[in-house]
Amino acid sequence: MALVEPLTEDDMDPALRAAVQFFKGPLGVIPNSVRTMAHRPEIAAAFTNLNVAVMRDTGTVAPEFKRLLGYVSSFASGCLYCQAHMILASERFGASEDRLAGVFDFEDSPQFTEAEKAALAFAQAATQVPNGVTSEVGDRLRAHWSAEAIVEIMGVVALFGFLNRWNDSMGSALEDLPLSKGEARLAGATGWTAGKHV
Repeated sequence: MALVEPLTEDDMDPALRAAVQFFKGPLGVIPNSVRTMAHRPEIAAAFTNLNVAVMRDTGTVAPEFKRLLGYVSSFASGCLYCQAHMILASERFGASEDRLAGVFDFEDSPQFTEAEKAALAFAQAATQVPNGVTSEVGDRLRAHWSAEAIVEIMGVVALFGFLNRWNDSMGSALEDLPLSKGEARLAGATGWTAGKHV
């Protein structure tokens, strides 16, 4: 159950309402997390701007892969809400059936390059508490990715660190589309349930 009820679009500050339409492209909905942040429009606006900066297709890391990084980071943190959102977004950004099925065991999956495996392992380690990024994890990442790409990858991990804490603590309710994707794609593969996010 949500700690704070999300605002409807009609109840949002008009400038914020226009800005958060961005989320309908990647997710098909304005997430309840953002609609809850809208109680403080400056927080929702800052988060939206950060999300656009990190996830937009303007860098060197492919948009589809950013969503898979977000999924692995959310899986490592245990955020059920973000897992459902990122498996949906990965699909919407063109992840193949094989990559969607292989992300749960990326190290042994032939669907990921060595560079992608290094980035996914970094995302997993960076999400752990205490932090699991060792010199070996860093060296593996640097062997495949430029400084700019590493900043993008870390941006995804950090963005989802914020979202994972927000959604787990606030008990954000899953919207219908991500909920259905979580049930279809994650329940059998990982034992995923919506948990408190209903």
